[in-house]
Amino acid sequence: MNDEFEDVGPIDYLVLEFPGNKMTGEAFPLLVDLVDRGIVRILDLVFVRKDIDGSLVALELADLTGDGELDLSVFEGASSGLLGGDDISEAGKVLQPNNSAAILVYENLWAAPLAGALRRSGAQMVAGGRIPVQALLASLEELEDRDTGRAAA
Repeated sequence: MNDEFEDVGPIDYLVLEFPGNKMTGEAFPLLVDLVDRGIVRILDLVFVRKDIDGSLVALELADLTGDGELDLSVFEGASSGLLGGDDISEAGKVLQPNNSAAILVYENLWAAPLAGALRRSGAQMVAGGRIPVQALLASLEELEDRDTGRAAA
């Protein structure tokens, strides 16, 4: 493996849909904080809008709302080249018309030392995934109902 990539952390992507093209910008300072603290590194960040006719339009980062308040220029130039036109088209397929999305590719810097050590020891990731919060809450509720049922018996 190339030494340059030996200590790279896991790379993840997100497609975050904003219904009705309404982005408040509330989460962006939190994303900047994660970057500033060295927890993640933004590799690519693209904003798109899916029009009513289904066409996908790239949006400028600086002011997505047009109201002058949401300044995303800190992310200007966040483009590693990992996210290509085909990826953006694929992301657009899951969007509903008249909605917009942020497509984010990021490195988990917090996990880089562990990932490097595992690679050096010969370990390979053979499976991975993410548990949606809704699924976790449903499972916890099911367990609670089962425990409550046992306690009543």
